[in-house]
Amino acid sequence: MNIRVRHDSIVRILRRNGTSTVNDLAEEVGASRRTVLRDIVALRDQGFVIHSESGRGGGLQLDPESVQTTARLSVTEVFALLISVAAMRAARSLPFSDLADSGLAKIEKSLPAEKVRDLRRLLDCLYVGQLSPKQDISNLGGIDPLLLPAFETAFLQRLHLRFHYRDAKGVETLREVEPQALLILPPLWYLVAWDAARDDFRHFRMDRISTPEIVEGTQFRRRHVPFDDDVCPFGELPQGL
Repeated sequence: MNIRVRHDSIVRILRRNGTSTVNDLAEEVGASRRTVLRDIVALRDQGFVIHSESGRGGGLQLDPESVQTTARLSVTEVFALLISVAAMRAARSLPFSDLADSGLAKIEKSLPAEKVRDLRRLLDCLYVGQLSPKQDISNLGGIDPLLLPAFETAFLQRLHLRFHYRDAKGVETLREVEPQALLILPPLWYLVAWDAARDDFRHFRMDRISTPEIVEGTQFRRRHVPFDDDVCPFGELPQGL
């Protein structure tokens, strides 16, 4: 369990239980007592008010009105929000788009400069269009939650991505590609990548990708991805969509 997930778990446990000992928290999150004590210090630094009572029957208590005062949104989380808004706008199902854009702008302003740079680099790889009404989406599945964090690393560091891919016929293959773009054709999401084994671009439906992993080593170069005329970069979405 990574540190962010562990911190979130500790806060949820304290809110749910009212009082928990360090040993109980350590057992629930699968960490050592020393690690949990460091986590409590870190959570207090982030603005959470956590009281500790010594003695038998004592433990840790989270002030019910305690809230986090420092922004912890990662580039991946903000990117997920942005592409979700882009998908809804492209599907013409975002009635409060102005409010959504305003809220996202405030979130972006709260990010450190280096995270903003990374976010904009990711957005440069995002394209949105309309799905053909002839496209069969009856077999649409869920998307592996590990995909977006893997995309962040692969796109920003220009590293190859390896994953298992299941095609329309159900045949599964192991692929290693150069991620070049993300394409949203609501409700379908695609990874557009250069496949060196086939010497061409390939579109991979994200709901058919599983077990993604970064391939450390040689970086790839950014390539120009040819798109149809009705597909546009995220930053050039027509107003009112």
